[in-house]
Amino acid sequence: MHRAEPPADRGHRGGAPRAWLLMVCIGLLALTLRSPIVALGPVLGELREELGLSAAQAGLLTSIPVLCFAVASPLASLTVRRVGVEFAITLTLLGVLVGTVVRSAGDTTATMLGTVLIGVAITVGNIAVPLIIRRDFPVHRQAAATGIYTAALNIGSTLAALLTAPVAAATGWRIGLASSALAVVLALLVWLPAVGRWRALVPEPQPPAAPRPAGRASGRWATAGLAAGFSGQAFAFYGVTAWLPTLLVEDVGMSPVEAGAASSFFHVFAIAGALGVPLAARRAGAAAVAGAVGVAWLFLPLGLLLAPEQWWAWTAVGGVAQGGGITAIFVAIMRLAHDGPSAGRISAVVQGIGYGFGALAPAVLGFVHERTQTWSASLLVVLAATLTYLVCTTLAVRSVARRPR
Repeated sequence: MHRAEPPADRGHRGGAPRAWLLMVCIGLLALTLRSPIVALGPVLGELREELGLSAAQAGLLTSIPVLCFAVASPLASLTVRRVGVEFAITLTLLGVLVGTVVRSAGDTTATMLGTVLIGVAITVGNIAVPLIIRRDFPVHRQAAATGIYTAALNIGSTLAALLTAPVAAATGWRIGLASSALAVVLALLVWLPAVGRWRALVPEPQPPAAPRPAGRASGRWATAGLAAGFSGQAFAFYGVTAWLPTLLVEDVGMSPVEAGAASSFFHVFAIAGALGVPLAARRAGAAAVAGAVGVAWLFLPLGLLLAPEQWWAWTAVGGVAQGGGITAIFVAIMRLAHDGPSAGRISAVVQGIGYGFGALAPAVLGFVHERTQTWSASLLVVLAATLTYLVCTTLAVRSVARRPR
């Protein structure tokens, strides 16, 4: 039996919504891909007290989503190939919505299961969104679309960090934690009519990968370089996110409230980095911009080592670097791949390896700090991660830029 064709009014350009509407959808989706993770931090104390979680259990709860990013990336890539990017994004939104409700409404077991569901669902979105950008935007607009996507990731993180605590103070930690679901509902309300119910709700496998064009190298070394660079990026990001407030309390003398607010610089300035990298790459070239982002990354650990009292400058520059860093890597993945399926495979490898290192960062930096009783050694580890980003990403992006298109 032949499968019924979708209705004739599937949308613009072979089923894709118009570029501006698609960008709105991607921006709203991006708001949901980090906010449920960041929202946990402001209510973790109340959650631990009510559910009776140990410190180890609480640490596991915060690490589960990043571990899912690492472990589930190959499965997410396979899922996207089997059901298509539109249906995969619908699965992402529904998975995050259900996971958020389960995490907020139950006991310890439900909280853990809900967090796993959120992590797996977001992993699918991590793979699917770059693919839809690659497929539905012309080459000259893909970098800008990726920049807007990664900027929206950081906007979602910032909003969750700022709004969860006040909502929880007024309504309790469960409602505060569940409030991030509002962004998911909004994204669904826009996504479903934008792409059409057929594409959003009916699986449509991707076509098989096209033969690799003659005369092109396999790109394995470029993929390995991007994976190493993303490992440095993720390690530095998650390590700094976890421990920067504590460092500011111990080394700068801030109160915990002041340190929490100060650490938001790291996320807010990432928006500028995400949007600035595509613009700068048009003038200076992708490899030069990747190198500049890598150098900017170095300022954060070096600055906190040598002049911690100037934390505001180092966190701002580091924030620009982390927002620009992930944008540079995602754009390189799109340009390295020769079709959608290969982009999914490369993205799964790069993200799977990178997030694996990112998941280790809080524990590694905490262990080093505990052993040395100073943040200097931990900052040197972050410095090594940022150097890895600088060298490996710059070389990989240069290799991708030299490949014929």
